Amino acid sequence: MRHRVAGKQLSRTKEHRLALRRNMAQSLFEHGQIETTLVKAKQVRPWVERLITLARKARAGSLAARQRLEMLMRDRAVIPAEHQEAYDAMSDGERQRVLRSRSGRRYRLGQPRAGQKWTAVSIIHHLITNVAGEFEGRPGGYTRVIKLGRTSKNDAALKAVLQLVGKEEAPGTVTRPEKTARKRRTERRYAAAAKALKRPAREQTPSEPQGEQTT
Repeated sequence: MRHRVAGKQLSRTKEHRLALRRNMAQSLFEHGQIETTLVKAKQVRPWVERLITLARKARAGSLAARQRLEMLMRDRAVIPAEHQEAYDAMSDGERQRVLRSRSGRRYRLGQPRAGQKWTAVSIIHHLITNVAGEFEGRPGGYTRVIKLGRTSKNDAALKAVLQLVGKEEAPGTVTRPEKTARKRRTERRYAAAAKALKRPAREQTPSEPQGEQTT
């Protein structure tokens, strides 16, 4: 029995489930929205709301909130969007110099250091500085779940978009799902039947008059 146990197991172990939740939250804060299954979006959404609330407290100066964020979400390097193409063209050694200093410490603020024109940004620094700053004065409701009109090709799971409020980028086809091959064939048959009904009836030739009978 699952008395007072919230959430779903998602067919994963506890460690795998927590890692999945952290990765999805980090990707959401980095890109503004992510596409996933509807069940995963509903499970991650309350936790993301909690992280943003902690980030707002850390932005106000709470050290305990920052430490709590680092414990829950962990940290990873984020490449700024304007430098993503340059990062993809780099070699492994150049990427390492952008991500970490010579001492091995990860860059956190994204400022030019050690002769580099730019460096990576900490996801926690990005969350506190940029994401939490957009929700100042908002009492809650930082995210939304948009159901998509399609399912996954592998397990037919419903797809959805988990999005930060204020990132009104169109998620794609929402209200009108893609037509299947069976539905297209059915529509063609109905169109052909309607066209046949509208076709005017052929004019029938009048019957020839019968000749007079001779007696």
